Amino acid sequence: MFIPSTVVQFLGVNQNNPILMALTDPRGWLYNLITFLMVVVMTYVYTALIINPVQMSDEMKKNGGYIPGVKPGNETAEFIDNIMSRITLPGAIFLGLVTILPSLMMSFMDNQWAYFYGGTSLLITVGVILDTLQQVESHLLMKKYDGLTEYGRIQGRNDIQQ
Repeated sequence: MFIPSTVVQFLGVNQNNPILMALTDPRGWLYNLITFLMVVVMTYVYTALIINPVQMSDEMKKNGGYIPGVKPGNETAEFIDNIMSRITLPGAIFLGLVTILPSLMMSFMDNQWAYFYGGTSLLITVGVILDTLQQVESHLLMKKYDGLTEYGRIQGRNDIQQ
């Protein structure tokens, strides 16, 4: 999305052109629509590059796994591809909304906090927090740590005594 702005500044294109101004204004509806659509499309591209349903199907067959009601082989690969497409759509829409959320906040609330707290930093922060909590929990469970509190041992999900 920096390309239209760079071209406008580099070539000195007429700044009064409403389409170019809409493309270069982060608060504009056209800029946000294109950004949203690019995020959704790139989410599907990334999913298609990373997840190979044929390979997953072959690995399941080699390991003796199966999906109930689905024949091994091509039908399993098609089933996995269909499910991944269905799962990717809400995720892509969510990522698109998180991407344009700072621009929407700047437009409607007229404040500048969104320049600092963008959608990307929000996703990274939540991801790091969740990963850190998972690592701490796995470390505590592995060591059966009982010294974090004075009153007793911290129990993991699998250690709860009945």
